[in-house]
Amino acid sequence: MGPLRSVVLAGGGTGGHIYPLLAFADALRRHFPDIRITTLGSPKGMENELIPAAGYDLRVIPAFQLPRTLNLDLLRTPDRMYKSAHAAGEIIDEVQAEVVVGFGGYVSVPAYLAAWRREMPIVIHEVNVPAGVANRMGMKFTKRVAVGFPHQLEQAEALRNARLVGVPLRTGITQMDRPALRPQALYHFGLRPDLPVLFVSGGSSGARTINLAVAAAAKRLAHAGIQVLHVQGGRNDPFDVPKDLPVPYVVVPYLSDMQLGYAAADLMLCRGGAITVAETTALGMPAIYVPYPFSNQEQRRNALPVVESGGGMLVDNSELTPEWIENNIIPLARDRQRLAAMGSAAARYGRRDGDEQLLRFVLEAVS
Repeated sequence: MGPLRSVVLAGGGTGGHIYPLLAFADALRRHFPDIRITTLGSPKGMENELIPAAGYDLRVIPAFQLPRTLNLDLLRTPDRMYKSAHAAGEIIDEVQAEVVVGFGGYVSVPAYLAAWRREMPIVIHEVNVPAGVANRMGMKFTKRVAVGFPHQLEQAEALRNARLVGVPLRTGITQMDRPALRPQALYHFGLRPDLPVLFVSGGSSGARTINLAVAAAAKRLAHAGIQVLHVQGGRNDPFDVPKDLPVPYVVVPYLSDMQLGYAAADLMLCRGGAITVAETTALGMPAIYVPYPFSNQEQRRNALPVVESGGGMLVDNSELTPEWIENNIIPLARDRQRLAAMGSAAARYGRRDGDEQLLRFVLEAVS
């Protein structure tokens, strides 16, 4: 098997599709320095901010929301799907791609369709149960499906024969030494080294319920000697934190360098998105997961195996109140032994080699 020369990566809309794509692109570049990497994105997704900033070629094609029920007539009828697939195909031909690797999001469907028409290898990477609608469509064109977590193989009939590779994560996460980075991280945020730190983040766009509950518990946390590092999230309204607290409560609107947040933290309060779960477990970070309630419960399914293995706690969105925080988070954050045990359990569940394992799978597909 010679070196890969040209690859098209498709994925967009949310960070859950884009961050694994970028981590995989980095792995491709590490192994094949001269490879041509072309990414396909939609006009409005987060990929427009994230992919060019990471130094990769982003080509925007039209992408359309798909109906929730899938059948092949869907592909035969709308002419706009034909136009999208045609645009994807022109890019595939121009860059002479050898394989299309899709990470989900509506923009993946035209890429899968164009590659299928050209009888090219297609590899799909999926992190949720049930699989996203775009990747379910893609599975009509390829048997080469990779997943991020063991529970996906058991819980979704469509993923039963998929390859478990893990989630591609940035090397800044997978190669990070948390204890070594901790002093620098604490200094960066103005946090004290002698008190525990609760790291709060609702994902890239934030989580209003989490923000308001923790801010309302600020005095209780502070008087218990617990510092807070709180990421507001890009799409969230500011919230009020009491002034003159006896210990630091640091609010940042957005944290582009999540490594520093993880390094400063003793305990995390977060959503249960696939990338968050993959990162916390890869790092052995004890976490309290608050799954997003308005969906098909995939965040709960992501977090539950970690909790069952002893690596975290789970609380329903509706139950996260200042009182719950006082009764549950405060005693946990002050219990070093319990935090260490949870961290070890999380690390046993997590994996750091998703990028390399997915690359191995892609190379098999191409050969």
